[in-house]
Amino acid sequence: MPQSQRRAAGTPKPPSSEPLNIRIRPATRALIDRAADLLGATRTDFIVQACERRAEEVLLDRTLFAVGPEAYAEFIARLDAPPAQNDRLMRTMTTKAPWEET
Repeated sequence: MPQSQRRAAGTPKPPSSEPLNIRIRPATRALIDRAADLLGATRTDFIVQACERRAEEVLLDRTLFAVGPEAYAEFIARLDAPPAQNDRLMRTMTTKAPWEET
């Protein structure tokens, strides 16, 4: 075991999980239970996975990318440049959506 992972003698092992108590409306609990059941998951697993996914989204939405002036200028130039000719994109943009066809 690497030294960084060793615990000092007598140091308690950190818990593998911690309780989190929340109050929710019965309708919300029923909705969560239905969704968890459809996935074959426990309520706890469903809630933890949903919360983790949302927390990651929030953090990624607020991630700051710091670049130098040259990289920033190139990024802006690429955003401002007209798109290259792309047959697949042209076909997609000119094809009617299934709900528009009569």
